[in-house]
Amino acid sequence: MRHREDVELLDALHRECDQHAVVCSESRVVVPNAYEVELDAQVHEELVRHGHGDVGEALTDDLARHGERKGYEWAGPLTVRVTPVARPPGDPYRVSSGPMPHVRADAFPGDG
Repeated sequence: MRHREDVELLDALHRECDQHAVVCSESRVVVPNAYEVELDAQVHEELVRHGHGDVGEALTDDLARHGERKGYEWAGPLTVRVTPVARPPGDPYRVSSGPMPHVRADAFPGDG
C-alpha cells in the first residue's frame, strides 16, 4: 500500500488502535483485536487493481507490525475486516474496533 489514500487509511487504522489502548501494567498494554473498515467500493476496487488482492490481509499484516513496534498485546486473534460500501464523497473509509475473543474475519456476515 503506497498511494496517499493508502497511507491515510493505514494512519487511521493505527490511530484507532492507539486510541483504544488500555494500560494494564507497566509492561502490558492491551488493544482491540477486531477492526472493521468500511471502504469506498471504488477505492477498494483500485487497491485490488494495484495488487492488493486481499485488502483485509494487507491491513492486518500492517497493523500487526504496528502493534509489535508499540509492544501491544491483542485482546484476541487479530483481524481486519474490510467491507466495500458506498461512502460519501471525500470520506473514503470508516474505521472502528473492539475486543472480540476468538474472532476470525470469516465470522463476520457478508463478503470478505
